[in-house]
Amino acid sequence: MIELRKPSFDTAEKEWKLIKDIPEEENGLTNEWYGVSYEDYIDKVIPGWADHEKGINLKPGFVPDSHYFLWVDDEPVGIYSLRHVLNDFLRNGPGHIGYGIAKEFRGNGYATEGLRLLIEKARELPIDTDEIYLSVHKTNPASLRVQQKNGAYIVDENDKEYLTRIKL
Repeated sequence: MIELRKPSFDTAEKEWKLIKDIPEEENGLTNEWYGVSYEDYIDKVIPGWADHEKGINLKPGFVPDSHYFLWVDDEPVGIYSLRHVLNDFLRNGPGHIGYGIAKEFRGNGYATEGLRLLIEKARELPIDTDEIYLSVHKTNPASLRVQQKNGAYIVDENDKEYLTRIKL
């Protein structure tokens, strides 16, 4: 079974093992929790995500967002974030969604299915547009294919990225 689950204290150890090892910057995913201790994951990361989802304690320039782990059976294989609104920076760059699959689980279709599931979640939120905004590094054609399999189309590009959209 493949599903998205919000971070949970009940499954924190497995989530932590996944998130602490995803590189700080890889293929456009910024993992600010790389190398985080288990104690900080429990005491800071999970509560911080819960606050951010409600728009509490956001850093300047940040917007409310929800975090999910992609689970395959009893194993987390990736992480997804869904920003509820966009500011100018996000609208012209990262967009609503960020995601990453741990290296050892890539090539199995998990990113595609996880994005599909996250799009369903986006439809449940009062997203501020009728499209989901995404971006992808030009050096990451696999992620572009993941987005296109979920209905994305390229609307613009710069030196490093394609900017894509998915109709809600």
